[in-house]
Amino acid sequence: DKILARVVDTYRRIRNTLRFLLANTSDFDPAKDAVPPAEMLEIDRWALARAAEFQAEVLAHYEVYEFHPVVAKLQLFCSEDLGGFYLDVLKDRLYTTQPKSLARRSAQTALWQLTQALLRWMAPFLSFTAEEAWKLVGGGDSIFLEEFWRFPAPDAALLAKWARIRAMREAVNKEIEAVREQGAVGSSLQAELQLTVPPDDHALLASLGDDLRFVFITSDIELIAGSALLASASASKHQKCERCWHYRADVGHTAEHPTLCGRCVSNLYGAGETRTIA
Repeated sequence: DKILARVVDTYRRIRNTLRFLLANTSDFDPAKDAVPPAEMLEIDRWALARAAEFQAEVLAHYEVYEFHPVVAKLQLFCSEDLGGFYLDVLKDRLYTTQPKSLARRSAQTALWQLTQALLRWMAPFLSFTAEEAWKLVGGGDSIFLEEFWRFPAPDAALLAKWARIRAMREAVNKEIEAVREQGAVGSSLQAELQLTVPPDDHALLASLGDDLRFVFITSDIELIAGSALLASASASKHQKCERCWHYRADVGHTAEHPTLCGRCVSNLYGAGETRTIA
């Protein structure tokens, strides 16, 4: 029973990741909507670079018929790289920005390529699931007539940059979780963060601009230069936007939409927000 339960958990993680990818690319036509790599948001380019790096590991195992390591690594890739980070950050952009905006199409471009790659990775050991999904997104008769997806060579500098950002994000999440356990906040979006970091990390995080709060999934972040990483979270005193769930000072500033924040009003009725990193 325990062995079967572990297998089920692994399958469910991969399958649920695939369902998220399929659902969020259902209105995406790669022939018309794909964003050129140079115009994609940075975190989307990171996701493809990480996928390229991961695929090299997978193919090395397949070359010598090592299936078990692929299964284990793919489960970790889906749970940590995608579910635990990239897709978690991406949800705000997918659900709140304008449907045909560059920000959303950039995300979908990355998700579509990840879907194509994921189906090829999983096909040798989740054959029926891969073939079933291929009928929805594939351009050929069978997934087993395809070659592995061709990613550009991974950008080592980009991978290193985001590895450091993720490490800091994990440290911050521990602080937010401690505040949550005390009952001070519900979700991380209810938290406002004071983040003290060394000079190099300060420059790295400052380069993300306002998109920093989307990467850390908090409503506001104050960056402070210091000698060591130190995070302090507190509950926001602002109102919650009923659409994006961020706690912002400008909620209700538009009389016609008293329950929405400024960016949601812009995304729904105006020119839309500009996102550059995440």
